[in-house]
Amino acid sequence: MQMTQHHRDTLRALLTWRRDVRHFRSEPVSDAELDMLRAAMDSAPSVGNARPWRVLRVVDPDLRARVRDDFVRENARAAEGYSKARRADYLALKLAGLDEAPEHLAVFTETAPSEGAGLGRQTMPQTLEQSTAMAIHALWLMARACNLGVGMVSIIDPDRIARLFDAPPSWRFTAYLCVGRAAFDDDTPLLHRASWQENTTTRWEQR
Repeated sequence: MQMTQHHRDTLRALLTWRRDVRHFRSEPVSDAELDMLRAAMDSAPSVGNARPWRVLRVVDPDLRARVRDDFVRENARAAEGYSKARRADYLALKLAGLDEAPEHLAVFTETAPSEGAGLGRQTMPQTLEQSTAMAIHALWLMARACNLGVGMVSIIDPDRIARLFDAPPSWRFTAYLCVGRAAFDDDTPLLHRASWQENTTTRWEQR
C-alpha cells in the first residue's frame, strides 16, 4: 500500500495533538475503544517478534488507591530535590491524572520471554523494554485517534509497584498509564504552559 499526503497529514496531526494528559473527564472508555488500543499494541514492532509487553488493567479501587499513595510519597520526595523557588513551581504542576482517569493500565516487560527464542536481543537485552515502549507509543497514538488521552505516571517507585501487583520475577515495571477523555484539548504541552521546559529540536549529527 502506498502512503499518500493524506496519511502523512493525519500522522502529523496525531503527533502534534498527542499530549501527556493529566486532566481527564470521568466518563468511561468503551470496550470497543479498549479493544482498539489493544490492537494498536498488537501491531507494534518488537525484537525477534518477542512481544514482551504485559498489561494489567487496574480496576480494583484499593490497588488504585495504593498506587496513588505511592505517587504522593514519591512526589513529595522529588519536590525536596529542588530549591525553594523551584519547589513551589514543581508543586504547582499537576503531574498525574490518577483521581479522574477512568482507566488505569500497569505495563510490564517480560525480560525472559520464550517468544522469539532470543532472536535479536543477545547483545542488547534492553531491546525488550524498547519494544514495550514502542507498543505504548502505538497505544498512545491510537488513543489520540479515538479522541482519548493518555498520561504516563512516572513519579512512582518501580519496585514497590511490582510488589503491589505481585508481578513475576521476570517482569520489569515499565509504565503506569492513565487513559480517558481529556478535560480539554491543547496542542501545547503542560510544561510549556507552565514555563517549566520548552521543547528542543532533535539533534541530528553526522559522524
